[in-house]
Amino acid sequence: MKGKQTIWDMVRSLAIIGVVAGGIYLAVPHDDKADPTHVVDYRIETITARRAAPYPVGSPVGLKEEWRATSVTYDRKAGNAWHLGFLDPRQQYAAVEQSSDTSPKYLEKVTQQAKATGSTQRVGDLSYERWEGPKYRALVRQEQGHVTVVTGTGSFGELSELAAALEFKQGA
Repeated sequence: MKGKQTIWDMVRSLAIIGVVAGGIYLAVPHDDKADPTHVVDYRIETITARRAAPYPVGSPVGLKEEWRATSVTYDRKAGNAWHLGFLDPRQQYAAVEQSSDTSPKYLEKVTQQAKATGSTQRVGDLSYERWEGPKYRALVRQEQGHVTVVTGTGSFGELSELAAALEFKQGA
């Protein structure tokens, strides 16, 4: 019966496609133990932000190698917002957020709705307000014309470690 296809022809075609797809899958290398974290170099962005920002930009110096930078941005149009995100040694998220936007709306956004606890914490020579929320903790320092927030899912100890490593510079 020319021109007619049978169920067996369709089953045979599907079997051939399955064998080819399986062969391709087996040929492609897989590393289930590979770390999917994409690490970024933030040195150039730090220099750029320090030249452009109207406040001293904080960038860590001397953090342990286990702290891996995962994101970095500077957005002049969004309140001169500086963002530098990390995974800490315990795989918790931590970030440095700075902006000339000191509004409650900005703080709510970068702290994921954390609220001031009424307590403060010394980190080196600086004093930060402690904030806690359902998802993030934060160390918040409001200054004349800008705010610095060290925030994330880690403990206050881990956030303090990041805050202690920050070096604040403006200009080149």
